[in-house]
Amino acid sequence: MGSFLYFIVDNLLNLLILAIIVSAVLSWLVAFDVINLRNPFVYNVARFLDAVTRPILRPVQKVIPAIGGVDISPIIVLLVIQGIRQYLLPLVFGPIIAALH
Repeated sequence: MGSFLYFIVDNLLNLLILAIIVSAVLSWLVAFDVINLRNPFVYNVARFLDAVTRPILRPVQKVIPAIGGVDISPIIVLLVIQGIRQYLLPLVFGPIIAALH
């Protein structure tokens, strides 16, 4: 059971990483007028990604403002998530998995 929970949490964090990267790339494409938010599909994807990533990025954006007009909060959040995946998850789930075996 512990291995399964580890798998679920790890993959949810992977999906969050993917959502942050796609959201950042999409925002650049919109900013440089490569794609347009008037397209209903693009608009819905952008809204979905914003709804998923905003709760994670907003606290970091409040502490670290944009530098020269560039928002570095996605980079900070990605580093924190990678740290959680690499160091915190094994620390938390390691004893649970070991105890169940």
